[in-house]
Amino acid sequence: MKISLLIIVSVFGVINTWAQTAVHYKIETKNPQQVMEHFSASDAWSTQYVGLWPKEKREQIADWLFSMEMDVQGCPKGIGLSLWRFNIGAGSTEQGESSQIGSPWTRTECFLQADETYNWNKQKGQRNFLQMAKKRGVNQFLGFLNSPPVYYTQNGLATNTGRGGTLNLKSDCYVKFADFAANVVEGVEKKDGIRFDYLCLFNEPDGHWNWLGPKQEGTPATNREIAKAVRLVGNEFVKRGISTQLLVNESSDYRCMFATHMTDWQRGYQIQSFFSPDSVTTYLGNMSNVRRLMVGHSYWTNTPLKKLRDYRRQLRDTLDKYNVNFWQTEVCIMHNDEEIGRGKGFDRSMKTALYVARIIHHDIVYAKAQSWQWWRAITEKDYRDGLIRVYPDATLVDGRFEDSKLLWTLGNYSRFVRPGAIRLSVSTDNGQNEQVSEGDTDPKGLMCSAYRNVDGTQVVVIINYGEQNRKFILSQDVKSVNRWLQYRTSDKEGENLKLVECVQGGKASIIPARSIITLVSSK
Repeated sequence: MKISLLIIVSVFGVINTWAQTAVHYKIETKNPQQVMEHFSASDAWSTQYVGLWPKEKREQIADWLFSMEMDVQGCPKGIGLSLWRFNIGAGSTEQGESSQIGSPWTRTECFLQADETYNWNKQKGQRNFLQMAKKRGVNQFLGFLNSPPVYYTQNGLATNTGRGGTLNLKSDCYVKFADFAANVVEGVEKKDGIRFDYLCLFNEPDGHWNWLGPKQEGTPATNREIAKAVRLVGNEFVKRGISTQLLVNESSDYRCMFATHMTDWQRGYQIQSFFSPDSVTTYLGNMSNVRRLMVGHSYWTNTPLKKLRDYRRQLRDTLDKYNVNFWQTEVCIMHNDEEIGRGKGFDRSMKTALYVARIIHHDIVYAKAQSWQWWRAITEKDYRDGLIRVYPDATLVDGRFEDSKLLWTLGNYSRFVRPGAIRLSVSTDNGQNEQVSEGDTDPKGLMCSAYRNVDGTQVVVIINYGEQNRKFILSQDVKSVNRWLQYRTSDKEGENLKLVECVQGGKASIIPARSIITLVSSK
């Protein structure tokens, strides 16, 4: 009787969905937006240990993160990240407990040693992941620092414990810091055959947490201190013929990029400070190896829903005023993300995955991010900061691991929207030929974005944040696609970028409740 009742309810639900008025999405192929460069995550901090795990385990994790291959069912083996972030350590591991960083997981080794020689065998686990990424086709790499080497810092630590809001770097070590940056780029390339395409010298220098310590490596800095260091490193790169591009500023909050937030003018207004010629002491726009690009983190700006959109509009307005591009380079779930229960407790379900998908959509559509990067690829904590959860044994160099719906939901973008893709505008009508303003974005319902890859394939990502199945129709201003392959991620067992029924162009289809689909044009 229960089974019969369930069947009746299920059938009624399908009939009810088909009775809906479909949302009609039209891809505006003649209205291109930004060029997409890559999707990414970072190796901090777990890969220092997980990269030393038994080969078959770390290879499986690498497949999940980087593989572009399909399995025998035609489903992706991995999410195809196209850039990999490498944390260049400051030496807190060598200091042990005296580093004042409590967990060995958030300490890092440093290539530089106390006698100012270099040991290129350091950071072995992380370097193993560099190689596994390269083997699977990743060809873009970004190095980032949280702190200068401990030998150069004012307090002798990689954390800002006991200091104020200025750069934790000795005044006579700026040139040494520039040499260190250049030496690391050259040294890793010589040792591992991998060149960092990009280098970020600072990470959240405007973040008030950086002034407190001691949970992890980090340092605050003023815009003037950042500009001074970037100029010295840039000049050293030019002198040595290093092609790596420098990025600023890994801001902790979008509001610090176009205004101030929980800080002062010395650390805020970063777009204006670095890319307006009027900012004489901090202007970096005349440096050949500094990209005209702001990189920032979308923490703290994702709730309430109105602000999710408004902050990104304000950011985009300021970026456009100074002709600056934008990458979103770090985010995870924090304690202000109350809608999904905040950050504690690793979540394998679609609850966190769809919440993050909504952030991705808004960052790409409203802030026009050209790159979108998650924080930690792998976490050992019971926290929502990782795509993959590991459970290490007592040795730390073995254990078990599990994936998450967040991993595969990111893959709905990263696996299919490839480097060089152009985002295309999407218009919407209500089924009665009436245009719906911003109809591509209903933060509690459907959200739709479209792309054209370099090889000509078209990609559409649709999120259904709601609790009901929804009907949609997909068409184009210039009809060219009749059939779309459909890859779906949902809470159903096995639906991780699963290849399901095709979608026919111009005809109604259903996206299930609480799911995300990627449609890929098929000849």
